[in-house]
Amino acid sequence: MDLKEAVKDKIPWDGTLPLNEFSLSASTFSDKWKMFNHSFPPWLWNPCPKHHLNSSHKVEGYLSLENVCLVKSCEEEKNHGSLSWKEESNISQAEEPFDHATLVCPEFEANHYDFHIVYSPSYRVPVLYFRSYYSDGQPLPLGEIEKDLPGHSAELLLESKWTFITQEEHPYLNRPWYKLHPCGTRDWMKLLLSDTYTSSNKNFIEQYLVSWFSVVGQVVGLKISLEMLNIEEKKLFETTASDIFE
Repeated sequence: MDLKEAVKDKIPWDGTLPLNEFSLSASTFSDKWKMFNHSFPPWLWNPCPKHHLNSSHKVEGYLSLENVCLVKSCEEEKNHGSLSWKEESNISQAEEPFDHATLVCPEFEANHYDFHIVYSPSYRVPVLYFRSYYSDGQPLPLGEIEKDLPGHSAELLLESKWTFITQEEHPYLNRPWYKLHPCGTRDWMKLLLSDTYTSSNKNFIEQYLVSWFSVVGQVVGLKISLEMLNIEEKKLFETTASDIFE
């Protein structure tokens, strides 16, 4: 380790992820997700032209998980129970268009979700963007999205509607998407990972997005497999999204 790195490691970590490390961390997250979450579609890397004017990083892009169908059974609808996420089945043109939700509960239409993980240059952390729509492509209003959220997230949304979830233009698609506001991300990432941080720790950089999503995913009902986490991170996983976002 050279003098510059040694001095850098003496400075307390601020909980952020450099832009030039985002693609590496995204690659690790995508690979682990594919390995341990077989019931979901994969997270895909979408390369984009250089977007940030003051960035020296040559590779930019974001991760996407799309065409995820949110299925709620009649019993769950009645009792406001937990939700199950399932990938929408491919339907040939010869088949009658239907989905699992229609079979289970004809009066309930499945909601579809797209998720993007985008780097924020101002906060220097990843941000989860998402959109939701009915089977006919019409967007869900926030009130309907609220019904799909886990209980603790719905409560937080009621308490701080436009600071917890906000709607703004997608940085790369230039269309309105919802996002989980990143203002407190660096603080709770420090709580999660400060004990394992060193500037030269490649494993730390690779695991950043996995650790981040272990919390953020819970907000929208997407829990990662514990097999994606290291031993130390499995202990930290006991910290729930409701604890952090309070």
